[in-house]
Amino acid sequence: MPREAITTDKIAKPVGPFSAAVRSGDFVYLSGQTAQDPATGKLVEGDAAAQTEQIFKNLDAVLRAAGKSFTDVVRVGVFLTDMADFAAMNAVYARHFDAPYPARTTVAVAALPLGAAVEIELVAR
Repeated sequence: MPREAITTDKIAKPVGPFSAAVRSGDFVYLSGQTAQDPATGKLVEGDAAAQTEQIFKNLDAVLRAAGKSFTDVVRVGVFLTDMADFAAMNAVYARHFDAPYPARTTVAVAALPLGAAVEIELVAR
């Protein structure tokens, strides 16, 4: 099955050799987003909630570039460097999805790119 790269100039350029998203069949797989400011490529200032706010702006831009929205999301992966940030991330997350909610996994990791506290990836259909 062919894959099509999804790109947008509404987010910072990827920090590695990967696409912001890839369409394959009916699905769009979004790479993990950190809280990079699209204008500077640097992480936004602030705590996990502030980072999660920027992440959702970035995810929205990629979804729109793919012709999708948060209502099309079927799976979410959340990565936190500190599980103490779960409630702050989850409060922002909850504002972007309605029931039936996407399937989700949240895991703690040792570190994230650019020193981020949060990274989120999506799959949409």
